Amino acid sequence: MSITPERKQELIAEYAQGAGDTGSPEVQVAILTERIRNLTDHLNTHKKDHHSRRGLLVLVGQRRRLLDYVKGKQVSRYEGLIGRLGLRR
Repeated sequence: MSITPERKQELIAEYAQGAGDTGSPEVQVAILTERIRNLTDHLNTHKKDHHSRRGLLVLVGQRRRLLDYVKGKQVSRYEGLIGRLGLRR
């Protein structure tokens, strides 16, 4: 259900803006998206797990705020990011 350290490093390497970049909004959104996808799969199996569902909603809200921040700074960066992650909107 959680993200493995190896997968997290892959995401950081793929979405980093430069060497050693682990905190840029792109990296954070990519990691949150991976966690959201894992939780969504979990909730498809365990439909009554309401505690995890609340956690999913918190993650979605956090990702939305980060995406709004990127969109406010540079729209082309935002559009490229949602295109690479396969997100709607």
